[in-house]
Amino acid sequence: MKQRVFALVIMFSIATVSSSFAQAPAGGAQRGQGGQRQGGGTFTTNGNGGIVDSPALQGQRGQRGPATPPKPSPRDANGRALLTQPPGQPGLWVGGITNLTNADGSAVKMPYQPWAAAVAQDRRQNAFEPHTRCKPSGGPRQFLTPYGVEFVELPDLKRLFIFDVGGPHTFRIVYMDGREHPKNWVADYYGHNVGHWEGDTLVIDSVGYNEKFWFDRGTHPHTEKLHMVERITRTDMNTMKYEVTIDDPGAYTEPWSGQFQLRSMPGDELFEYVCQDNNFAPELMIGVLDSVDRSSPIVP
Repeated sequence: MKQRVFALVIMFSIATVSSSFAQAPAGGAQRGQGGQRQGGGTFTTNGNGGIVDSPALQGQRGQRGPATPPKPSPRDANGRALLTQPPGQPGLWVGGITNLTNADGSAVKMPYQPWAAAVAQDRRQNAFEPHTRCKPSGGPRQFLTPYGVEFVELPDLKRLFIFDVGGPHTFRIVYMDGREHPKNWVADYYGHNVGHWEGDTLVIDSVGYNEKFWFDRGTHPHTEKLHMVERITRTDMNTMKYEVTIDDPGAYTEPWSGQFQLRSMPGDELFEYVCQDNNFAPELMIGVLDSVDRSSPIVP
């Protein structure tokens, strides 16, 4: 009898522990694929790749008291809003795992050409996005990763750099010296980017993209005719507005636009990130069975 009671106690203890691990903590949210916080939570990195809650945004979620009004944007000596943190203070910008929407948050109605609509449908069914295989991604996709980006402005060189943290761990160069797009540019992942300031808004005009990446987290195709105009505006200490106009007569019947917001993650810094070793989507490369079930290479 004592042995049966002891066995029941052990089984109850194991069940209780298992249940506590299976459930999300009270007031929290479960982790989604790639570190996404499901249920409306936000996330950031802690400087070494771990995903943690952002202290700057905890009040906005109502978990630790009422939200406090954000501080105004830091500004340079000429009064223009900085895209970086104040001098001497590290920080990154995270767009999270979202997609382009209209200003009211509704879905963008895509003016697809017939072939582009078919490609988009195929991508929805077969999500072989090159970004999951560590390929660079230009345009809005660069900002839509769990680990964020960092802006580095070098006024003396008249250049601005946008550094990826996760994924391919690469960077985009934005030329701020007023040059035009070259006539003989070899198409690549980031294209040729020229920028200028309109008040507090950084305007980036870019062409020269190849077709080997997806330019956002959606399934929208593009061709080498792709022309992007991005508008990036820091609205306060915690928030940056991203807007883009897509003009690709090879894939769409007319230009279209979308937007999303980036959140500041103060204190976070670039860290060493080896893409393949941290890949959360191996099934997209080798399949979902016990052995490789891809009949042909899917490297773009």
